[in-house]
Amino acid sequence: MEVQQTIINITSTEPMQLYEFYRDKIGLPELEGMGELALNAGGAALTFDGHSEIAGPAREPARYLVNLMVGDLGKEHDRIVAAGVPCIRDKGLEFWGGIISTFVDPDGNYIQVMEYDPTKATEPAAAGTGASE
Repeated sequence: MEVQQTIINITSTEPMQLYEFYRDKIGLPELEGMGELALNAGGAALTFDGHSEIAGPAREPARYLVNLMVGDLGKEHDRIVAAGVPCIRDKGLEFWGGIISTFVDPDGNYIQVMEYDPTKATEPAAAGTGASE
């Protein structure tokens, strides 16, 4: 398969609220040419829409994780916390050198902002080890 673009569509009973959260509080820029509720997430399109089969907050917020890799987690973490976003993991260190802060969006979904620092790795990463737990 030759993937031409990655589009992550987050559905909600309040798609505009989620769009504004990810744009204004997380800080993702608008993505032109993808409709009115689309943001650029490092080259992937993050879009927001309603869906007839959902209601209420996310039932399993860790079912999928949007991971945003950044160059300076400390700066981004502090900015997002200052914007009033709930943080459930504060710059946690993973054995593979990842440093992860986990935030909660208005629907209860988890979003992780992370930085990779191989000098902080305590052992090599292995597939399926639950590195984001």
